[in-house]
Amino acid sequence: FKNDLLEPLHDGAIFSLNGVKLAFSTDSYVVNPIFFPGGDIGELAVNGTVNDLSMCGARPLYLSAAFIIEEGFPMQDLWRIVVSMQEAARKAEVALVTGDTKVVDRGKGDKIFINTSGVGIIEKPVDIHPCRAAIGDKILINGPIASHGIAILSVREGLEFETVMESDTAPLNGLVLKMMEASPQIHVLRDPTRGGLASALNEIAKQANIGITLKESTIPIQESAKGACEILGLDPLYVANEGKLLAFVPPEEAQKVLDAMKAHPYGVESAIIGEVVADHRGTVILNTRIGGSRVVDMISGEQLPRIC
Repeated sequence: FKNDLLEPLHDGAIFSLNGVKLAFSTDSYVVNPIFFPGGDIGELAVNGTVNDLSMCGARPLYLSAAFIIEEGFPMQDLWRIVVSMQEAARKAEVALVTGDTKVVDRGKGDKIFINTSGVGIIEKPVDIHPCRAAIGDKILINGPIASHGIAILSVREGLEFETVMESDTAPLNGLVLKMMEASPQIHVLRDPTRGGLASALNEIAKQANIGITLKESTIPIQESAKGACEILGLDPLYVANEGKLLAFVPPEEAQKVLDAMKAHPYGVESAIIGEVVADHRGTVILNTRIGGSRVVDMISGEQLPRIC
């Protein structure tokens, strides 16, 4: 499959057609369970592709949806999922314009799988790409990490916590638009989904051949999620998110972008969590609360399979 559009390993392919700059992305959703606190597989499928397009600096326009359904899947559950997708598309201001449905024999699938693909237009004068991370860039995140993964795990394993953990699934295109309006100098956008914050940052560090330093005390996480991770033996840096983004921004632009993020409903708890450095290229280092430091490696295997 090697080609110039695939080579960058971005969240989507970016190309020009008759002078119009477009982004195209696709993703498949196999989350288990299909209904969980804060969302469902349908909402996730819409938001996920909307967000992948947004990470390219595009305004999402049109989506396709394809369903692979196991024989015997309850119609009321399918209806609930489709209605959820309709509402998610409305919130994200995108249109579901084409689709497909296939049914597989009972026992040959697991309830329902969904694929969504999307196309968006890049209207702003931006050049957002993982390789553009530059020495001195500040790293911003739009809110608390690990909520989605813990929400999925709590239902899957029948765990009960004092506070009900809800997925953070959300369409981030409106937030990204406000960020780009605040500064067209954003270098990188990435949504830290499967593999969490740590995996996303490691990928960027290696692609751009830069070092990353994080400050643990500035990384937002809800106390309930933090406590759940401690009980379960999980590192929240590796737990999946579905409504979070990372932004690499030149230091002189960081405060403007941060202010724009905090003014948006999906960015109220935004924070600057680290910076790009010339040292330890290809590696992420975490400065801990107690004054030490440790390497944050790429995850080996998957902490939580079928998380999205």
